[in-house]
Amino acid sequence: MTAATESRQAPLAARAAVVPDELPSRPSLRETVDQTLAMAWRATKKMRRNPEQFFDVTVQPLLFTAMFAYIFGGAISGSVKDYLPLIIPGILAQTALTTCMAMGTQLREDMDKGVFDRFRSLPIARIAPLAGPALADVIRYMIAATLTILVGIAMGFRPGGGFLGTLGGWLLTIVAAWSLAWIFTWLGTVARSAQAVQGISMMIMFPLTFLSNAFVPAESLPGWLEAFVKVNPVSHVVTACRDLINEGQVTAEVGWALLGCAAVVAIFAPLAVRSYSRKL
Repeated sequence: MTAATESRQAPLAARAAVVPDELPSRPSLRETVDQTLAMAWRATKKMRRNPEQFFDVTVQPLLFTAMFAYIFGGAISGSVKDYLPLIIPGILAQTALTTCMAMGTQLREDMDKGVFDRFRSLPIARIAPLAGPALADVIRYMIAATLTILVGIAMGFRPGGGFLGTLGGWLLTIVAAWSLAWIFTWLGTVARSAQAVQGISMMIMFPLTFLSNAFVPAESLPGWLEAFVKVNPVSHVVTACRDLINEGQVTAEVGWALLGCAAVVAIFAPLAVRSYSRKL
């Protein structure tokens, strides 16, 4: 080896020796939390600049609560007043499911616009761009759940569980919505367009919502359909909300609902992060 060759390779060896020390390390837990909060703040700024994002969480609870109560109240429970303890928790679960569907569509739109390409060059945790908007969407879930309960009270609903029971049902609805949002977040990372995400989400939402005990008692359904309704995760959330709001009791259904929410997050959050990382 000549002296000239050695002189050319020396700088390369020196640079190779320092590259590993210059590579950014994986963000710590605290850094991940800070980055997630920063992404959540970004999402809330988008909400303020686009107030139409609150259209579904303000109009839908008012419309669905009044419509289902007055249309089905007399036929199912004999009167609207007697139907309200059955329908209000059901509308809460339906509102949670339909509200969190927008998460996947908005994510896909941002990815199509190239917004997430900028995040690729930043030394941030991969979960932060996904968990941030999911955290910001809690505001929308809170609005939807609050309006649903207030409309029911205005129509004559009086929660038998009192304030604490109603608060428990309200919190459970928000937890369920945030958990289910990870399913649609994952769909947003694997689908090819926002329209595809919306179409697939509707195919998921309608069976889970209407083939549940949200609007009618499961006992009134055919045997084969009743069996599906009893294993439907939405039915567990609805029953848990009824136990909390109407009776003020923390029953086994509350535990099953929370366990189901935890399972959804444990499965779909890693899938969403993995798929998102591959897209980048």
